[in-house]
Amino acid sequence: MIRNFGIVLILIHVGLGLMAQKPKKKRVSRERSPQQELLYDNTNYLAAIKSVQFFPVEQENALPVIELHGDGQLMLAFDDLRADVRNYYFSIEHCDAHWNPSKLSPLEYAEGFNEERIREYQPSVNTILPYTHYRVDFPTSNIRPKLAGNYLLKVYEDADKSRLIISRRFYVLAPLMAIVPQLAPSVDVTKRSTNQKLNLKVNTGGLTVNNPYQDIKILVMQNQRPDVQQWLTSPLFVGNNELTYNDNKTLDFGGGNEFRYIDLRSLRLASERVANIQLDSAVSVELTPDKNYGEASYANVFDENGSFFIRNQDKADADTESDYVKVTFTLEDDAVTDGSVYVVGGFNGYVRDGSNEMVYHAQQQKWQCTILLKQGLYDYEYVYVNPEGKVDPSFSNGNHFETGNTYQILVYNRRPGTTWDELVGYAEEVSN
Repeated sequence: MIRNFGIVLILIHVGLGLMAQKPKKKRVSRERSPQQELLYDNTNYLAAIKSVQFFPVEQENALPVIELHGDGQLMLAFDDLRADVRNYYFSIEHCDAHWNPSKLSPLEYAEGFNEERIREYQPSVNTILPYTHYRVDFPTSNIRPKLAGNYLLKVYEDADKSRLIISRRFYVLAPLMAIVPQLAPSVDVTKRSTNQKLNLKVNTGGLTVNNPYQDIKILVMQNQRPDVQQWLTSPLFVGNNELTYNDNKTLDFGGGNEFRYIDLRSLRLASERVANIQLDSAVSVELTPDKNYGEASYANVFDENGSFFIRNQDKADADTESDYVKVTFTLEDDAVTDGSVYVVGGFNGYVRDGSNEMVYHAQQQKWQCTILLKQGLYDYEYVYVNPEGKVDPSFSNGNHFETGNTYQILVYNRRPGTTWDELVGYAEEVSN
């Protein structure tokens, strides 16, 4: 009995020794997102952040506008290709009509704490390139705007506002003024076949506007494009509660052309404009080369006015089961060989940077670039910037009066004695 007890003691001693020698697991340290300088624009601060969607709930790809004190919400969704789980927070900041900080304190423009964590996230499922998908619906019970106007939504890591991930512009509307838009051919006879002229009447309703030339500003965008927009500050006529903007020289837009498009919903079957699909360590898609239609006549082709939609025909959940695809765009052009050409659309906010800049191959007489896109439907077009920096959004498509476009009209008012601009009117006008 004593012998057996001694053996047990020896075994326990050896086991404790082995446990003491067992190496501790190393704690994996995750590198935090770097600090960034805030830009008051629609910006992705990291290359790992992709497929940002921001629009009113159940109004996919509409301008992110909600009514003050209403029940409407905006949906923000994005993917992080680092594929881990991060503590992302968001807050809002009030801006003036030109997206400068309005210098109001958060207590003046926001209800609640003005900071909340993004709690909804999902890892990708069976994708070649892993990612984490995040989503939040805003306003929430903790954060809600209490003034009309322009706002910037800021997303950052670990409640550190210097570690920015995303910033997005949105609009809070107090519908106090009514807008009556009217599309017409250009007054300039030489532009009748290429341009779309917009005339406006604004009913000021119950608001007292002492100086409409100073207090009222109007922004008109074509297809939500920051590179195709015009400002109005002076009405042509001022009547009883009505401002008329129909000057011959204003709101005369080049009609552009219908957007080009690609269908990446399936990687099993090539769609109409896909020339080749390769599956390896990544998915690569080569598109059929595009022609320069700058001098061609108008062709009526259905488009989504520059929008994009995350979709998947092969899998059930497009948000988490869609793969990322290296898409190669090619524009054949033997006339434009200098300057810069970019691939733009709603998917990148029409931003022109190194990620979508094309390279010219002189021997093949073509421009080319490769962009990483999530499976879905995408409208796009080519924008040219000449060596002097002048931007031509329609150099490869031309301008046509018949083109179907959507115009967003925003009316701002600065009340006497205040230091910020309220958004008091919003309307959309669809051509053709």
